[in-house]
Amino acid sequence: MMIDADDLGDHVEGRAYVFDNAQGMPGFVASFRTSNRNPVQTLNIALDVLHPVTFDVIPRHQVPQVFPGQAIPASATLILTLKKRVLSVKWSTPAGTSGTAMLPRSKADKPSDYRADRAIKTWDSFKRFAIGLEPGRFIFRGQSRPFRLRTAFHRTKRKDLVRFINEDIPTLHRMLTARTKHLFNLNEPLQNGAFWNLAQHHGYPTPLLDWTHSPFVAAYFAFRPERQTIDMRSDKVRIVMFDRRQWTTDFSQLQRVHFTRPHFSILEAYAIENERALPQQALSSVTNVDDIESYISSREVQQGKRYLRTFDLPYEERDNVLRELRLMGITAGSLFPGFDGACEELRMRLFG
Repeated sequence: MMIDADDLGDHVEGRAYVFDNAQGMPGFVASFRTSNRNPVQTLNIALDVLHPVTFDVIPRHQVPQVFPGQAIPASATLILTLKKRVLSVKWSTPAGTSGTAMLPRSKADKPSDYRADRAIKTWDSFKRFAIGLEPGRFIFRGQSRPFRLRTAFHRTKRKDLVRFINEDIPTLHRMLTARTKHLFNLNEPLQNGAFWNLAQHHGYPTPLLDWTHSPFVAAYFAFRPERQTIDMRSDKVRIVMFDRRQWTTDFSQLQRVHFTRPHFSILEAYAIENERALPQQALSSVTNVDDIESYISSREVQQGKRYLRTFDLPYEERDNVLRELRLMGITAGSLFPGFDGACEELRMRLFG
């Protein structure tokens, strides 16, 4: 069960999802809206039925044909009780089904649970390690701090991705048509992904997370931001490495964020009007999960495999790292084609 709730001041609204562990069973999604902000709420909600394979909403009149002989409820009564970081849920339906659940609030605003690799603590040791990796298997992400993985969309106070798709994306699309030469067809999945990716690269909050095929491009993004105050003993940057090949072998990759099970998937979007994608060797992940690290960690326990590794390197090595990356051709000018990238590169080169 997953609940995505937006805080709208005097009330809360969003979507609730329920999925069965048994294969072939339908999922359910329901819109809800509270009348106030009381910590105890009783809600009567209509249920939309989701296909167990495609996750498309099944028209109500087709439900008996898809699930013959099964009692599929059309509504439910929920009693929600919020205490601290746990939401207690009790439900019952006209079909005679009922149950309870305890939903913990996402930990995505907490520090990362992934401990950095103890064997790789310097730039030189990371370089030696990266050069020895199997090409094409891993993807990388550079972060200026050892933050927990979280998309820009989920870092906002917004959580309802259905609202994001139905309201925010069309508004953004209308605005950007004056700026783009290509008219993106949002009904075509490849172009829709390209549009999201373009917006993500220009700072718009999306449920995508930026990655690169290159550990050295990731290092540039980790060390790139300047800090005004520095504690040489403790200031770290983080490089995240993800075993893309093993993950995509073990788990289905979904290219949607609403009306679907929780997932974390890899997206290699078309680079339409996105000049940064190629030099950055960029790709993205797409997810409907707020706390990405807890989700990946649970899958690691489930599979007995390691998908995610982190490396924390000292920020005090910044000047040396950026100098070496410049010799590799990794600079602001190469990664950000255009006026801004060229000026940033020359500022760093000439003014230090």
